[in-house]
Amino acid sequence: MIIRPAVAGDVAGIHSLVTEYAGRGDLLPRTAESIVETLPDWLVAEQDGLVMACVALLPYNANLAEVRSLAVNGAVHGQGWGAAIVAAAIAEAQRRGIPMLFALTRAVPFFLRAGFAITDKVFFPEKVWRDCNICPVREACDETAVVLHLDSVPHLYAEQAEAGSGNVSA
Repeated sequence: MIIRPAVAGDVAGIHSLVTEYAGRGDLLPRTAESIVETLPDWLVAEQDGLVMACVALLPYNANLAEVRSLAVNGAVHGQGWGAAIVAAAIAEAQRRGIPMLFALTRAVPFFLRAGFAITDKVFFPEKVWRDCNICPVREACDETAVVLHLDSVPHLYAEQAEAGSGNVSA
């Protein structure tokens, strides 16, 4: 497994994973064009040149970023790919000096294992303004807000990323 920043050649693989999850209602859909426009925000985990997992780290301001569009290929589900790519997103946020991450998710136990804590959506009006207003289930949202304050997280993630020159191999 190699985790790295996404490049233009990854767009089709990212789009395919996100579209699969969006089709199940687990993620908001993303067009290939929107992925291209936000390419610097994406990380991918690859194996043999194939995108097997992806995540976006969307900054809202200097103090807050969202972990979003996390998707893992079904062939490697349960093998640590999601945990590894979220750890890489945390390391990237630490590298950028962003002190707080959040996500809206149905996979609460997964995020709790990654060090996040349950919180209230009202603390993230930026998300509501940006995405929730266009979400098809906004009136019956079943996602939970989770938050990670990076000043309370050891810089293990950052050290791991630096040791691998930005790549995490497993």
